[in-house]
Amino acid sequence: MSERRGDDHVTYDFVAIGIGPFNLGLAALTEPLAELNGLFLERSARFDWHPGMMLESSTLQVPFMADLVTMADPTSPFSFLNYLKQVGRIYSFYIRENFNPIRSEYNRYCQWVADRLSSLRFGATVETVEVDTDGMYRVRLAGGETFRARRLVLGTGTAPTIPTSCAGLAGPVFHNAEYLARKADLQRMPSITIVGSGQSAAEIYFDLLQNIDAHGYSLNWVTRSGRFFPLEYAKLTLEMTSPEYSAYFQALPTETRDELIAQQKNLYKGINEDLINEIYDLLYVKSLEGPVATQLLTNSALESAEWKGSAYALRFRQQEQDREFTLETSGLVLATGYSASEPEFLAGLHVRRDARGRFDTGADYRIDAGNGGDAGAIYVQNAELHTHGLVAPDLGMGAYRNSCIIRDMLGREPYPVETRIAFQQFGAPEADAAAPVTAHPDLLGAHA
Repeated sequence: MSERRGDDHVTYDFVAIGIGPFNLGLAALTEPLAELNGLFLERSARFDWHPGMMLESSTLQVPFMADLVTMADPTSPFSFLNYLKQVGRIYSFYIRENFNPIRSEYNRYCQWVADRLSSLRFGATVETVEVDTDGMYRVRLAGGETFRARRLVLGTGTAPTIPTSCAGLAGPVFHNAEYLARKADLQRMPSITIVGSGQSAAEIYFDLLQNIDAHGYSLNWVTRSGRFFPLEYAKLTLEMTSPEYSAYFQALPTETRDELIAQQKNLYKGINEDLINEIYDLLYVKSLEGPVATQLLTNSALESAEWKGSAYALRFRQQEQDREFTLETSGLVLATGYSASEPEFLAGLHVRRDARGRFDTGADYRIDAGNGGDAGAIYVQNAELHTHGLVAPDLGMGAYRNSCIIRDMLGREPYPVETRIAFQQFGAPEADAAAPVTAHPDLLGAHA
């Protein structure tokens, strides 16, 4: 098959692969920059963020300022507030007095931005990326069309995590990413079990609990965590989503970073406290009529699952008691999270890796490692949890990361990049730092 050129005359400053919120934010921030000519490629037909979890009243876990652009450029026409103004909803949002946008409205906002950007191309599946003879990256799509770029930005997202015990499992089991598409069939089953402890598991449990009487199913919610823990949202804790903490985290030994990530799940994987309270209140109301056909089980790790033809036999271990028990269930929902997935087209490129084979992402979000000639940077979006810490998946830090990537591309800061925003310090104080510090100069409006 002959190769078809996407553009014989243009070498893009960068090609970004994958259009989720982070690369969409990069597209919005680079749109007004004449110095950067970028192309964004996405295999899906349109922007649609986690469509399987667009429950009617579910909200983001971050305020509206964590949109695509505001934390980098509050004056951008691609802000969430401008979207609300343009669609006639800004006063309704104001009166609602809840700064956390409804998830489906955030998705509509992103689609609105996508419709206004000239650099996006949907329905474009990247098959290979190679280094051309002159050192440029050559990006080849399914069908043969090719594009050339000086740099790459990988925003290929995360993939649903399936527990080892459920790999290849038969029957109607599904990951929560498919929930809305499978909900009607699920509610026809006599029993349903949700495995997982995060926000998605809680939203699905609450959604199914509301209709438990009408459909007559029993409902189990099981987690290996010690409790159904809330997302920690104290203000000093939120300072851990800061440039200072990320720099501190990056400087720690790999083993220490891995231990911290395992300990910090309540900082980025917990449940909204309001939702936990709503679940309790609903259980209380339903219990007025007698026992509710539901079980909430903690400290229980799923060790095996077997499809028996009409139901699953799930074997759990209660970890604190070291006791096994079995649950039978007709429906099984795995709300077991997402993990970074490495695209196959990277196979032909040299990237930096740590001892465990993961991307060794630098402070500049680069992973490139000598691809020959003038081959330039390869940046990653939300694939650096193990190197940069819990800021990696945080929507509120997406604009910050994009500001850093743009700065690295241009050698200047069209969007000022903050280096200090926290009142606290995370490492040991310097030997001569005897005087107490109130607020650093940046917080008081001064510039270093």
